[in-house]
This record gives sequence, C-alpha cells and structure tokens, in this order.
Amino acid sequence: MTIRDKLAKIKPGRITGKGGTAPVGKAADEAGSGPSIPGPSIPGPSTNAMTNLILADIALRAGGALLRRGVERGLLGNRTGAAKAKKIIRGRTMGETLIGTALARVATRSVPGAIMVGGGLLAKTLYDRRHGKSAKAEGEAAVDAKAKKGEKE
Repeated sequence: MTIRDKLAKIKPGRITGKGGTAPVGKAADEAGSGPSIPGPSIPGPSTNAMTNLILADIALRAGGALLRRGVERGLLGNRTGAAKAKKIIRGRTMGETLIGTALARVATRSVPGAIMVGGGLLAKTLYDRRHGKSAKAEGEAAVDAKAKKGEKE
C-alpha cells in the first residue's frame, strides 16, 4: 500500500480540519484565503489608519534611538565611566553617526553586507590587538577628544 492509497482512505475533514476538501491548484488560487476573520479591535490614537501608521513609525524609531544610546553608553561606561560615556556620545559628529547608521543598515539588509561589515570589524580588532600599545593610546586620545567636544555642547 502506497502513501497515496493511505491518504485516500483518510477522511477529508481530518486533513483540512473543516469537514470538506481543500481546493487544489487553480481552484485554490481562485478561492483566495477564505473569509478573513477580524482579530480583536484595538483603537489607535487617531481614526485615520495612515496617521496611526506614522505615529507607530515615529514611536519605533524613537525607541530604537533610545535603545541605541543606552547600549552605547553601557558599552562605553564599562571602561570610561558613565559621565564620560555620556560626553563621548554627545561629542560624536553627524558624519560619524551617519556612517554608523549606514554600516548597520548594510549589515542588517543582506548576508554579503553582514559578512563585509563583520569582516571589517574583525580586521580592525585584529589590527588593534597587533599594535596594542599604539592603538590603545590612539583610541584613548580619540575618546578624550570626543569627551571634551561633548562637554562644550
């Protein structure tokens, strides 16, 4: 007995869960997904759906920015202290912020982008480890410069 024979003996309702047969092929395309069952209605701040979508987008972007700042401050705060970390973040230029955002976007949009950005970060890390003392001195000088710039703003 083949699998096809076994499936033929099963009642159609047990396969689809509805008591009838499911449309196949062209009939399934014409039938669509069936009647849509609305979920629980949660009212948004506005009656206009587009306004609600824009508000949701703004809220998500603001939340992402706050989360990013928190993570940056946490990573920098481990070595430099919370107050200095805040000054460093405040002292970043617009170009540095845009480059970081662009690299993050490239890394998250595609596998080759993630490999490229990850490989670059790995190469930079290995380079810094190989040139330990000079890289550490350069990094600390750059951090101090950013912190001083952040104090002014």
